[in-house]
Amino acid sequence: MHQAERCPPVGAKWNAMTASIPLFQLSTLTATEEQPADFFFLGPHAPVSQLPISLPYRSNYYKIGLCLRGQAQLKVDLETYDIGPNSLMLLSPYVIKQWPYMSADFEGLSIFFTQAFISAKSGLKLDAFSFFERDALHVFQLTAGQANEMAALLHSIEQKYLAPHIYREEILRSLIQILLHETAPIYSAQHVAAKAVQTRGQLIASEFKQLVSSHYASERSLGFYADKLCITPKHLAETVREATGKRAVEWLTEAVLLEAHVLLQNPALSIAQIADTLHFADQSTFGRFFRKSAGVSPAAFRQGL
Repeated sequence: MHQAERCPPVGAKWNAMTASIPLFQLSTLTATEEQPADFFFLGPHAPVSQLPISLPYRSNYYKIGLCLRGQAQLKVDLETYDIGPNSLMLLSPYVIKQWPYMSADFEGLSIFFTQAFISAKSGLKLDAFSFFERDALHVFQLTAGQANEMAALLHSIEQKYLAPHIYREEILRSLIQILLHETAPIYSAQHVAAKAVQTRGQLIASEFKQLVSSHYASERSLGFYADKLCITPKHLAETVREATGKRAVEWLTEAVLLEAHVLLQNPALSIAQIADTLHFADQSTFGRFFRKSAGVSPAAFRQGL
């Protein structure tokens, strides 16, 4: 079984936090103190790191991973992806991630790295790659040939990661940059193909979800999003429901609820502070929203972590 992260004791959940939103630092993935904190390789035989990825979380690292066998489900912000053999995963620090399911036989090859590591010598900016944008396609299927090429490159990275060498960091940095530039044209072709088959309604729904991801904390009126899309609220509501099977207000509720789940995992934040962060009128209003949406009060959810 290869499962990258499992739930640790409550007191060991967060190695580091920001003032408002908890993050998994790359150092939490490393197996020993001797491992570097700016990059980490996870393969089928790597030591298991104990992180509660079944709950929503953020991270300070980027990830490129390839599924070799097994099945998993990944939620990225408001999107849900089914992962199987030859699925390529591209994840940035900008998104909320969650792994609701991972089969016992799941195996993959994944490289995790920070912006600081990649740009240390070259100044390369990871934000320049469209597949790391918040509204990117975070998982897609490779052809057998593409998957074999990606696996070979990831195995080369694994080999250099495990081998002591005076220029180990420089070699790994170069190999990861090759991986990034090999991924870019594959992603571009996938992204263009996906856009080409979308209907007008699907494009509106996609643009709506992108706007929700950026504005959900402060804007919960359909009128705001309809104005941004230059359509009427009624047309927006009808289009989103037809394209996604869910009402537009449900997408908004899910986005706020997801952020609330993340914030409630941070013991440094009071429930009143969370209510204020999410622009609720007061703690009671937030409590009613959370209970109605999640089925439990914010305090009960936090106690059950």
